[in-house]
Amino acid sequence: MGNNISELQYLGMSGWQKFCYNFASFFRRLPRTILSIFTVLIPRMFKKIVGVFKGIYKTIVTAASHGDWKTRMSFGVMGFSYLARKRYARGLFYLFFEIAFIAYMALFGGYQLSLLGTLGTIERGEVQLPDGTWGYTDGQDSRLILIYSILSLIFIVSFVYAWYKNVKASYYCQLLEETKQHIPDVHDDLRDFADGRYHITLLAGPLVGICIFTVLPILFMVFLAFTNFDSSHLAPQKLFTWVGFENFRALFSGGLGSSGSFGGLFGKILIWTVVWAIFATFSNYILGMIVALIINKKGIRFKKLWRTILIMTVAVPQFVSLLLMSQMLSDNGYINSLLGTTIPWLSDPWVAKVTVIIVNIWIGIPFTMLMVTGILMNIPADLYESAKIDGAGPVKMYFKITLPYVLHVTTPQLISSFIGNLNNFGVIYLLTGGGPAMTIQGANGAGDTDLLITWLYKLVMDRQEYGKSSVISIVMFLITAVISLITYNRSKAVKNEEDFM
Repeated sequence: MGNNISELQYLGMSGWQKFCYNFASFFRRLPRTILSIFTVLIPRMFKKIVGVFKGIYKTIVTAASHGDWKTRMSFGVMGFSYLARKRYARGLFYLFFEIAFIAYMALFGGYQLSLLGTLGTIERGEVQLPDGTWGYTDGQDSRLILIYSILSLIFIVSFVYAWYKNVKASYYCQLLEETKQHIPDVHDDLRDFADGRYHITLLAGPLVGICIFTVLPILFMVFLAFTNFDSSHLAPQKLFTWVGFENFRALFSGGLGSSGSFGGLFGKILIWTVVWAIFATFSNYILGMIVALIINKKGIRFKKLWRTILIMTVAVPQFVSLLLMSQMLSDNGYINSLLGTTIPWLSDPWVAKVTVIIVNIWIGIPFTMLMVTGILMNIPADLYESAKIDGAGPVKMYFKITLPYVLHVTTPQLISSFIGNLNNFGVIYLLTGGGPAMTIQGANGAGDTDLLITWLYKLVMDRQEYGKSSVISIVMFLITAVISLITYNRSKAVKNEEDFM
């Protein structure tokens, strides 16, 4: 049960005490859980990867040592085994892929990879020509060199995989031929992709789109984290180059919240981002649940009217509501004029932080209310009737029936809401713009209400700090990924999925 109490003591707790104990236990176990990722999960994944490569090596060695001349020719000429056995569709596919790869690397990809080490050496501007005169050159673009090099590396990995599949399939065809079995032809392939592997046919297009529009930009961002791409090395006018882990050292230098260093500024904004995410998530969740319970309580009149009033904030586009609230809460806005005073709703650091949390509650409660209302309508009424017969009151029924049921159903949404609030760009940027501006030295354009995501936007758009911004993006991804995986996999919604079926 835990390090501090016995199982009997835990069972004797009230529902609220159990919730608080489990909440505290989660954060107490969190360091150990994160450590287990590096001591258990990663070694286990590494062991599986090693096993996969051992299997690949064994397949290649077997095909090379026991394969016939057709199979061995496929090591150099992809698809040769299929062509020799009159399976022209597969054979031509592998052959054309090999020809396209060789042509791409010879005419374009190889040259781009040769520039990857320096990311270019010729800048845009005037150069002296061999005849002694001066001319203008467009120079080289480090961004394009990096992008094309990544594409070339992806093409190389794809070719190696296709070559392995070609060798494996060639040896398999040999075994089928030796045992007088049917070797699949184009008709078998078409029938298979229209039936048994139809899911591959359907997912092929989306997978290509994900690779082009998601995987490639992520890889480009990761590579940028190791460069000095900033306003002083702004492509295409200037070249940028590799700086190793310099951006990472800059990010993690200095203590959390200390001024005068990029790392200290990052720590200060990170702390506020986590605090904001906790308040923004749980305030909306708890208050939205309370509102839903009140509206759905028997005896409450005009239920549809109250729901309609709350849904009005959902019907209006959120960015319109936030921009309007920003104007109303300004120092010279409508609210201060109505009060006859000047309250620094958005200009004082601490008041602004409280204000954005309150405004987020105003626009977030209706979503939770709608979600919880649907769940409450699906809780079996006989559970409450049985509880009443046993003498349970409203509070006990809430903690024993309502809260566990709602938590079980909404835990995945609660986790995704927390992750979304860590990256909640719209509320902060539209309401305060991240302001008020920090007065500390080396603020890098950051404001007191800036989250990591809004500060990242400013670093990119206003200061062109692409290298450091990429490092922040990587850190944000790691934080959100670890929190998501740990909380989701440890939640009862996953462990006891069948309980509320």
